[in-house]
Amino acid sequence: MTAPAQSAAVGAVPRPETDVAVVGGGPVGVFLGVLLAQAGVSVQVLEQRLERSAHSRAIGIHPPSLDALAAAGVDETITGEGVQIRRGEARSNGQHVAALDFSAASERFPYVLTLPQLRTEAILEARLHELDPGALVRGVKVTDLHDDGGRVRISGGRTSDRGADGSSGTGSPEDFGVSARIIVAADGARSGLRQLLGTPCRTRALRDTYLMGDFADSTGDGSVAVLYLESGGIVESFPLPGGIRRWVAHTDQLMPTATAADLARTIGERTGISPDPASNTMLSAFAVRTGLVRNLVRGRTVLIGDAAHEVSPIGGQGMNLGWLDAAALTPIITASLGGGDVGTSLAAYERERRGAARVASVQAQLNMALGRPLAPRLLAARNAGLARILRAPAAGNLVARRFTMQ
Repeated sequence: MTAPAQSAAVGAVPRPETDVAVVGGGPVGVFLGVLLAQAGVSVQVLEQRLERSAHSRAIGIHPPSLDALAAAGVDETITGEGVQIRRGEARSNGQHVAALDFSAASERFPYVLTLPQLRTEAILEARLHELDPGALVRGVKVTDLHDDGGRVRISGGRTSDRGADGSSGTGSPEDFGVSARIIVAADGARSGLRQLLGTPCRTRALRDTYLMGDFADSTGDGSVAVLYLESGGIVESFPLPGGIRRWVAHTDQLMPTATAADLARTIGERTGISPDPASNTMLSAFAVRTGLVRNLVRGRTVLIGDAAHEVSPIGGQGMNLGWLDAAALTPIITASLGGGDVGTSLAAYERERRGAARVASVQAQLNMALGRPLAPRLLAARNAGLARILRAPAAGNLVARRFTMQ
């Protein structure tokens, strides 16, 4: 399966009427579009970016998400291209600390899969294009929303002068208008649609910062994920397709001007492994925020993914949470469009997805706490305790299930 030419969607005119309009054409919005189109629902996915970002962000796909992706008919393509991580190891000062076996986490998908987000998005877009070539429209930004109780009208403008991230340029607010029975906001952590709705979102900036980059893999670790628990802060190492390895290092402060050589030096100082800076293909410094909206449902509009809840990228749960939101929401939408009373289902959906977001946030914060700098003596004691706990099969299986969102 290959991605469709993006130019076919750029400049296209959104349909004036549809059953469901999804605002946001990232991996979550397009995935929801696929599920709805498969169910025979008329769907329009509106994305302000002219093209997919080449910056590889989320890479981890957990077993529950692989089950959901199977329902969208893309699991074979995704699992065929990704790296299957069946084992994780913790190391410190050059010594083995503990190991996690992910094989018991799921019967169908006994691993965590890694695949660059750029490729994941392309596969999902290709599937949506198969189902409905006109479903995804790029280069448009929603600037207004009106819910009359029976339908919702959204309008906005072209973003033809925007960059790939959609961060600049404007369009006339009446360049397009779409009337839909249901609107879904999947437009990210800084959701413009959420702002139009006036939906409160409690956010909190955490003190942790990281430097992340992809380098040619010279470790010999193959498909094993490795956490280096070092006194200067954690270094995480994950295999990617094509002989690439993703490295993530905890830093004392945000380092937006750091170079590949800076990250390679940090990795070498803490782990003894020195990636070749010349092989670097992606570099990013990031801080961490958490956020959760008070209400996922507002009238005939529903928020999903990062628009509804933001968790730390450490642990790779954000994109997966959004996919599971979409999978849970799809049957409710189809029932509603069929004339069913879905009030009780929506209330249960809201409780369950907010609860899942809270669990994911706690898990991510535990992961971050594990990776903060620690005095050598305290680090040794902590690591010894961790090793004792994970030697017990029941404890190891429980931790493996938590790491894989089971």
